[in-house]
Amino acid sequence: MKQFLSFVRKEFYHVFRDSKTLLMLFGLPIVQIVLFGFALTNEIKNSKIVICDYAKDEATQQIISKIEASRNFEIQKTLISHKQIEEAFKEGNIKLAIIFPANFNKDLLHLNKAQVQIIADASDPNTANTLTNYATNIIMDYQQELMKNKAMPFRIVPELRMLYNPELKGATNFVPGVMALVLMLICVMMTAVSVVKEKETGTMEVLLVSPFNPFLVIISKAIPYLFLSLINLTIILVLSVTLLDMPINGSILLLFGASTLLIITALSLGLLISNVTQSQQTAMLISMMGMMLPTMLFTGFMFPLENMPYPLQIIANAVPSKWYYIIVKSIMIKGLGFSAIWKETLILFGMTCFLLIVSIRKFKIRLV
Repeated sequence: MKQFLSFVRKEFYHVFRDSKTLLMLFGLPIVQIVLFGFALTNEIKNSKIVICDYAKDEATQQIISKIEASRNFEIQKTLISHKQIEEAFKEGNIKLAIIFPANFNKDLLHLNKAQVQIIADASDPNTANTLTNYATNIIMDYQQELMKNKAMPFRIVPELRMLYNPELKGATNFVPGVMALVLMLICVMMTAVSVVKEKETGTMEVLLVSPFNPFLVIISKAIPYLFLSLINLTIILVLSVTLLDMPINGSILLLFGASTLLIITALSLGLLISNVTQSQQTAMLISMMGMMLPTMLFTGFMFPLENMPYPLQIIANAVPSKWYYIIVKSIMIKGLGFSAIWKETLILFGMTCFLLIVSIRKFKIRLV
């Protein structure tokens, strides 16, 4: 045990003496969670639009006021004629144009219907669909206010309710995925260079002739990064709650337990990469490319897995971050307990055991 603690202490010294390692370990996750948390969002805010109002009556002014109050739109200017719209789109700053025809309020009161033309720049179809839906919802809200005291026969009014994310914030979907991405990248990169560094500095020969148990060598190299990664996780959660308004509706202890499983999985994978590579550059390259792309593609926070071909969905099941992403969303957003995530937790635990055993066996083979 004394030898084991000495080895763990040595690994801590290696980490704290290397300023680049500390910067990567603590600086990179903070930068990633802030940048990805604010940048990766499916919300569209402050989109510049123009309005051509031929009516200039009470109804159109109320609708325009609602549009101005919305955080999704920013009215750049009001046009005199619809002939100016095409020129406004050609300038490249305008994403949407709304045209109110003459006698809008009169048609609404006397004919019970009025027309509004919404023109969107469909060079980006997703943005165009989103903006037209925003504008349509604002107009429909105004219509609902007019119809409060007027009951129409056989009128079906759907009631919409958004569970867990009523404001449709993009951070609610992306933050759990970014957590999985950050933990996988950092933990794998940190441990991927540990054994390779022993080879390059010439201390591997000391391990080859020492009576030290290979299992304890692996554990002693992983323990410092495990503790530091848990500190990293705490920083990420604090930033998510304070800066990105992410809720933590479930058990924090359960969240830390599931995160610990993912961290151990990533550390084991990093040790495995370190065992099969011969240089730190190769280990870093494999860990970066081998972890970033699968985590971003097969986790499900950027691209829906259901839309992928079935063979890719099978491959996604082998990515640990997919199961961690499901667990984090269930705990943080839905507030569920262990009974709802035990299957995903069991799969993640199995991956952890498998990678840890393979890493130890590979290290034993290298010592022989």
